[in-house]
Amino acid sequence: MPEVYAARRDRLRDRCSAGGSAAALVTRPANVRYLAGAAPQGAVLLVGTGEDVLLCAGPPDDELIDGRPDESLRVQVLPLPGGDPAVAGADLAAAQSAESLAVEEHHLTVARHRALTSVAPRLRLLDLGGAVEQLRLVKDEDEISLLRIGAEIVDQALSELLESILVGRTERHLALELERRLIDHGADGPAFSTSVGTGPNSGRPGHRPTDRRVEEGDFLSVCLGATYRGYRCEIGRTFVIGTSPADWQIELYDLVFAAQRAGRQALAPGVACRDVDRAARQILDSAGYGSGLAPGTGHGVGLEIDEDPQLTPAAMGKLDACVPVTVEPGVHLPGRGGVRIDDTLVVRPEADGGPELLTITTKELLAL
Repeated sequence: MPEVYAARRDRLRDRCSAGGSAAALVTRPANVRYLAGAAPQGAVLLVGTGEDVLLCAGPPDDELIDGRPDESLRVQVLPLPGGDPAVAGADLAAAQSAESLAVEEHHLTVARHRALTSVAPRLRLLDLGGAVEQLRLVKDEDEISLLRIGAEIVDQALSELLESILVGRTERHLALELERRLIDHGADGPAFSTSVGTGPNSGRPGHRPTDRRVEEGDFLSVCLGATYRGYRCEIGRTFVIGTSPADWQIELYDLVFAAQRAGRQALAPGVACRDVDRAARQILDSAGYGSGLAPGTGHGVGLEIDEDPQLTPAAMGKLDACVPVTVEPGVHLPGRGGVRIDDTLVVRPEADGGPELLTITTKELLAL
């Protein structure tokens, strides 16, 4: 895919030129990987006036880096122990006769910014802002295919767990088993720390698994994600353990399911991000759960698990086609537990069938 990475760098170069900058220094790892094909630890990318250079602090270890650097890039390895690749990049930009350099101020430390100014005092530093993140918003079909494979992996891992005996096992044990199954099915690793919540812990966003054991009648909520060739997706489901669900569990589950469905159905190119959140949130709010809801209904995914766009009440902007997002409303009742339902989808126009659901594990309230 050398031409893909070169085209991405050319688009960034055009943005820099429009903003008055001759070159750009990219330091955020996910952005380096997007533009270079790989991001060895500590590496930075100079999108320069003469050539583009990936600067590494030591020889890249093929077994440790995610991806493979674009073959059309020059890779410059700094001697060890040693120098700062960002400082070397600024020095190289000055050597290419660049008068200005756009840097990712939101990622640079103050000390590193001062070091850049020191090594190339005649180089005018400008803020690149979120230019690369904006380029990353809309995914090409190759990126979406990687997300689709990641979704297949999380579906497989979750479905296999549901076929095993769960009563008596701890949240921590189940989380570790899920992460092992992700690896078994080809994932690079989990996209984030797997969350398993049982009984009063169920439905709690970001719950860290404990040694609490699964009991009959519990809600069991699971949220896991897979990383596949650098791209991350996630799924979340809630089940009942060992018996028919109680009336309050059915009522709560149906409510969250309705909210999640409303959010999914609202996904379309041109729709305001806040309107997707509103579609899901108003169902839970009208049922009296508004005060305890999470800050957002979903977010973008890709090279990071939490990217733009954000589906929140205050979100700005509108959705584009080929933007992958999660829709993940939930309700947690302190002391009782709760429900979370989470899918990864790709925004598609109605003419193409509407939003593409990547995570397909059933959302039926199963009694396991």
